Amino acid sequence: MDSSHGLKNLKQIKTTTKDGPRFKEQDQPLSPMARLFHEPGSNVYIITIMGCKTKIKPDVFKQNLCHSLLRHPRFSSLQVFDKQTNNIKWVPTNVNIDNHVIVPDLDPDIECPDKFVEDYMSNLSRSPIDNSKPLWDLHLLDIKTTDAQGTGVFRFHHSLGDGLSLMTLFLACTRQTSDADALPTLPVNKESAYIKFGSFWSVITVLWNSILAIIMFVFTVLFLKDTETPLKGSAGVENRPRRFVRKSVRLADVKAVKNAMNVTLNDVVLGVTQAGLSRYLNRRYSEIGNFNDKKDFIPSGIRLRATFFFNLRATTRIDTLVDSMKRGTLGRWGNQIGYVLLPFAVGLKTNPLDYVKEAKAVIDRKKASFEPLFSYFVVKSVLKLFGIKAVGKLNHKVFFNTTLWFSNVPGPQQEVTFCGHDVTYIAPSCYGQPNALMIHIVSYFDKLTFVISADEETIPDPHRLGDDLEECLHLIKASALANMSANNK
Repeated sequence: MDSSHGLKNLKQIKTTTKDGPRFKEQDQPLSPMARLFHEPGSNVYIITIMGCKTKIKPDVFKQNLCHSLLRHPRFSSLQVFDKQTNNIKWVPTNVNIDNHVIVPDLDPDIECPDKFVEDYMSNLSRSPIDNSKPLWDLHLLDIKTTDAQGTGVFRFHHSLGDGLSLMTLFLACTRQTSDADALPTLPVNKESAYIKFGSFWSVITVLWNSILAIIMFVFTVLFLKDTETPLKGSAGVENRPRRFVRKSVRLADVKAVKNAMNVTLNDVVLGVTQAGLSRYLNRRYSEIGNFNDKKDFIPSGIRLRATFFFNLRATTRIDTLVDSMKRGTLGRWGNQIGYVLLPFAVGLKTNPLDYVKEAKAVIDRKKASFEPLFSYFVVKSVLKLFGIKAVGKLNHKVFFNTTLWFSNVPGPQQEVTFCGHDVTYIAPSCYGQPNALMIHIVSYFDKLTFVISADEETIPDPHRLGDDLEECLHLIKASALANMSANNK
């Protein structure tokens, strides 16, 4: 498909027309959560790598983006500081697509292309996007890697939206590979409510769990820090470049454990993460200590917690977003996320299934509490009472006192085509957070990918951590299937 002729007319996109449906949000202030992502220590970017099954065609990308992504107001608006209101507001602007789609001139026979892509992403994490334009860009790397013919690297400032919003927007710009007219679908959450009250005791349980969570939240703000481990970042870690590593596993393997243990997919991936972190830490401690005839090198009593993000929307539908974009409205767009402080049980276990059982027990307590809503409420309340600087310091204290960020976003259940390119994988992550480690989980068709964002000063070998996660899944799966087989006899 030759689209160069059409691009001559599409280079400059007028986005300030008063009657255009895209501009009903003009001059609206940023939401509290969006504004928070501009504060020092919380100036976070979402970076997503996308593998393509076909050779990159930049003109095709540009033409399609002009008629899809740029129809969303946030992607054709500047963020401008308003001195009168002391706030940042959205201001529509003229968008030059060439300022957002970057196509470096690369040697197609470059040595170690996979490492080149990793290094390229790491270099992106060293610098912000110029705020004289909408805060997003797309880098198209036209080189063949191990599992892709070409690679796209999206970068969005987190103020544009949370992970689920941006994933939904991305999928709204795609179609199923098997049906060019069909939108992809996301896994459906069968639970109709975030918290269900089935009895008087369930109410008591939720209140008790919430009280304990609030106490721990307050303690973390005031003084409670995680143990200094080889995974815990030092002061200023948010300003250092990151290394992004992905490890894909078969979604069928995760589902096999889920079915064998009668748990959720979340329980499995959290259990695998606990097992992988334990395996990694045990090796790191063995390398820095001087031990003889010992297999378990992890010190006892380690406090290691993740900031685990929850989506607070009741539902997110791709077709609803497409309709909203056509009408020029945002719906429930933006950063509508809360978080919980999730303790990880770190240590070597004889039975690999114990990692999943412990993860399930912890996450069930968090689900049966108002902790995600409480963290969201605290941010909004502190903002109203003390201003955005106080909110930034509070969140930075909480994040820095924990060890890692953990997040997961459901991906499409079908293979998709984006801007005329069949997609082989999608791997989102973040940089700019005050933690040395982030583990993000995303599903795509028949794969599930662990995406690691690591500060190399703290974690010099993130690939080994990825291998540990994969190996632990295999051990847990083997143990789960063996256990199920023994029970069926």
